[in-house]
Amino acid sequence: MSVVIVGGNECMVRQYMDLCKEYKCKAKVFAKMTTGLRNMGTPDLLVLFTNTVSHKMVRSALSEAKGGNTKVVRCHTSSMAALKSILEEHTA
Repeated sequence: MSVVIVGGNECMVRQYMDLCKEYKCKAKVFAKMTTGLRNMGTPDLLVLFTNTVSHKMVRSALSEAKGGNTKVVRCHTSSMAALKSILEEHTA
């Protein structure tokens, strides 16, 4: 399963990727919008941490995921516990 995480804390990018690896998911994390989200691809799950991301980045991520078979999950907090509960729910 492929997961794209948009937002979150920059210092936790490696931890997000390691947690996704524990659930046997390939992960891409976009904490900042430096290069844009053009290389996002077509993930199975798109996680939006809405507290730490701009409206422009949310719109960009949603437009990239449109037309695909991507599940979109919005979460206000960007904690490891929140990501863990999202992965438990969607990888079961």
